[in-house]
Amino acid sequence: MNATTTAPASAPNSDRVIDTFSPASPYAGMPTYYAASANPTPRRPELLGEERADICVVGAGFTGMGAALELAERGYKVIVVEGERVGWGASGRNGGQLVNGYSRRMLEVRQHYGAEAEKAFGAMALEGQGIIRERVAKYGIACDLRAGNAIMAMSKPQLKTLAERTEEWHRHGHTQMFLAEGAAAREHINSDRYIGGMFDPIGGHMHSLNYVLGEAAAFESLGGRIFEYSRVTHVDRGAEPVVHTAKGKVRANKVLVCGNAYLGDAAPDLSGRVLPVSSQVIATEVLGDDLLETLFPTNYCIEDIRYIPDYYRRTADGRLLYGGGTIYGGFDPASIEGKILPQLHQTFPQLKGVKVDFQWSGNFALTMTRYPQMGRVSDSVYFSQGDSGHGVTTTQMLGRRLAEAIDGQMTKFDVFASLPYIPFVGGKLFRVPYCVVGAWYYGMRDRLGI
Repeated sequence: MNATTTAPASAPNSDRVIDTFSPASPYAGMPTYYAASANPTPRRPELLGEERADICVVGAGFTGMGAALELAERGYKVIVVEGERVGWGASGRNGGQLVNGYSRRMLEVRQHYGAEAEKAFGAMALEGQGIIRERVAKYGIACDLRAGNAIMAMSKPQLKTLAERTEEWHRHGHTQMFLAEGAAAREHINSDRYIGGMFDPIGGHMHSLNYVLGEAAAFESLGGRIFEYSRVTHVDRGAEPVVHTAKGKVRANKVLVCGNAYLGDAAPDLSGRVLPVSSQVIATEVLGDDLLETLFPTNYCIEDIRYIPDYYRRTADGRLLYGGGTIYGGFDPASIEGKILPQLHQTFPQLKGVKVDFQWSGNFALTMTRYPQMGRVSDSVYFSQGDSGHGVTTTQMLGRRLAEAIDGQMTKFDVFASLPYIPFVGGKLFRVPYCVVGAWYYGMRDRLGI
């Protein structure tokens, strides 16, 4: 493995044991590219006995660490409790793409919830990428952040939809997005698979795990504490809530539940509201800058517009990271490489025969509406979950909403908290078959280019 690793700019508690990751010793047992190229990070202690904090955050992924850092910056005493390690779930396994917006169009927000809701969603749609850039600069987070992403079309109906989305962004004042076709599109992505796309200069891509590890280091530099390998068993939701693990507990004034698809049994009423969905990713051998610059002339990351999209980008050390496919219920396919490589070959036929160095799977939390769920299960316990595959930027914005709510600033929090909860059709037993049928239908539309 030839990936370059660099230490985080902020490394509190430097007397702790430092793990250096490699393919032979992957982060938390996951053979991911991110784990193999992660910045050195301390192994945090397990929660033993009783602790006290102003705020206890459950989950050390994008949402939890984002909210915890925001609260620490506001002067709160915060403890984060994580069942595995920082970024172990979707936050350290995703495509690393900063795609602005939500899993559903803002037009659909208006159709379901009215013009005021659409206006509010639109006003917050770019906030997540701004938070990422702000923190990378403020804390010197080494995560290979690059600008630019594109959503590509393979047919004229798909391109028409992207033109409508571009106009929609402009209507909300986000005029940076632009549509390009033919040769103009190939200036950004050199593949015959597409006829055009929508390009976003203030989107981007990064090393996801290194970003959340950088947030964790920044949080600890402000006095925050993280306990790893401390899976939450349940949360007492009274006026003075208590977070319980197998060997300890945290008493706090408020609790934020941010476990998403990896929440498990800690809060069954919340985990039952979302469906774990797995997505698969591979990373090739080092291909080198010369080849990748011909494929990605402007180094934008790419996804396509299909219901089940491909998403991919070049890495800082000269690989192609390529993801796609979904399996409802959070299961893994028999062969990740066998599932993803045919898609890669359709996009870049010249890469047939390329070696795959890493392959992995990870779960995200899907909601019935595809909009995030945020709210309170009691006066003292708040939650955020269900970013439905668009979590890299959305989680940052929602983490800030949680911190604002703790401070009593409820206006933006209530935009999401006021959305009605809609359960999956078929209930817990039949929700997976229902979603599989839906995916089959939309997959057929994808194949027809609709």
